[in-house]
This record gives sequence, structure tokens and C-alpha cells, in this order.
Amino acid sequence: MKSQKWLILFLVLALIAGTAGVLTWFKTNQKLGKPGIKFTPIPGSVTVNINLPERVLDFTSTNIAESETELGYFPKDTSYARRLYRAPDGFEVNATVILMGADRTSIHRPEYCLAGQGWVPDEKTKVNLLIGDPNPYQLAVMKWVVHNSAQTADGQRQEVRALYVFWYVADGEQTTSNVQLQGYLIRDLLFTGVLQRWAYVSYFSLCAPGEEEATFERMKKLIAASVLEFQLPLGEKPTVAGVGQ
Repeated sequence: MKSQKWLILFLVLALIAGTAGVLTWFKTNQKLGKPGIKFTPIPGSVTVNINLPERVLDFTSTNIAESETELGYFPKDTSYARRLYRAPDGFEVNATVILMGADRTSIHRPEYCLAGQGWVPDEKTKVNLLIGDPNPYQLAVMKWVVHNSAQTADGQRQEVRALYVFWYVADGEQTTSNVQLQGYLIRDLLFTGVLQRWAYVSYFSLCAPGEEEATFERMKKLIAASVLEFQLPLGEKPTVAGVGQ
């Protein structure tokens, strides 16, 4: 009986050591994949400048820098871009792209960041958006209707609603599921030795209760037009300053 316990202990320790060895080998030998988005390199850095367009349709935009909280939360090799798009009538959409480096914890579940800001999902729907010329294709995205509460000037709490649209994209791969993303990461690392460099793309817009569909229709047009400017169609290789990588 005692010998069996020692055997089990030996097997457990051997499994732990073997797993650690495999992880170390992958970390040492893995290659970092190319992003599925357009970017400008930063000399001497794994981070890049993400090329979110400044003007889209009749929207102008303002660049929004990372907050102190985000700077402390994301790994140092995370690339980040955010723009607030505003239409002439005041309609606003916040677009964000978070791109991982070698540390995959940059890419997180949307529930985490939304919950941290007090937003609660009411509806979750997977939809396809038509991305146009020159070669039209369907982009699968998640559309969440979320709610929060805000304090009015007289101290009362009032419900606030919003739409949150997001997806994940890498070189030649795209998904709306964080679970599937993790599966792709493991598969590509095991079979190719490449750690795919995933980006988390999201668009957020406040809306009045009952105006969810009208808000989404306006968001769809902005997304379809802006995606053409910064995201590569599946299968197209990233380019830097006009040179294939």
C-alpha cells in the first residue's frame, strides 16, 4: 500500500515536471504571429500603433489615450487604440482595439470589463455584418444590449442603456467567442509553434430605451465603413508601410 502511494506521488511529480518542461519549451521556441489588423510598427518595441481611421463617413473622431487603470491592468506588450466617433447630430460611438503581444492575458472576456463599469447584459445576439468593396464578406460579431444606472442632477437613479458590439480577429482567423479563441491559440501553438496575435475589437454607444435597433443600424454603417480601414479580410497578410510581412 505504501509503495503504491509512492508510485502515485512519483507519477504526479513526473507529470508536473513534464508539463512544466513542455510549457517552457513552447515559451522558448514559439513565434509570435502577425496581427489581423493594419498597424504601424514602433521601432524597438513589440507594441504597434493601430491604424483606426480618423474620419469615417460623416463621423469625425477624437483619439482617447489609455487610462491609468488600463495602463496598470494590461501587460506591457499590449497595443491599444480608442477613438470616440461623433456624427454631426451628436450621435457618438466609442471604438476600441486591444492587441495582444506575447502575453495572451491582454485579451479578456467582455463580461469582465463591462461588469467593472456597472454594465449588465440584457440581450446577446450573434449577427453578420456585410463588409463591402472591393471584395464583400460577412463579418460575424456579437451584439449585446446592456443597461446601467446613472445618478441624475436631482440625485435620482435612472436606467441607462447601450449597445456593445465586439469580435476577435487574428491573422486569417476571426471569432466572436473567447472560449473558441483560446482553443485556436492552443491549436496553432501546438501544430505550428505560432502564438497568434489576437485583437479584441469593440464598439460602444449609449441609447435611449426603445431605440436599440435604430442605434444598432447607425453603428452597423460606422463599423462596416471603419473595418475596411483597419482590419484585414481573412486570408490577407498584414502590411507595414506597403510591404508584405
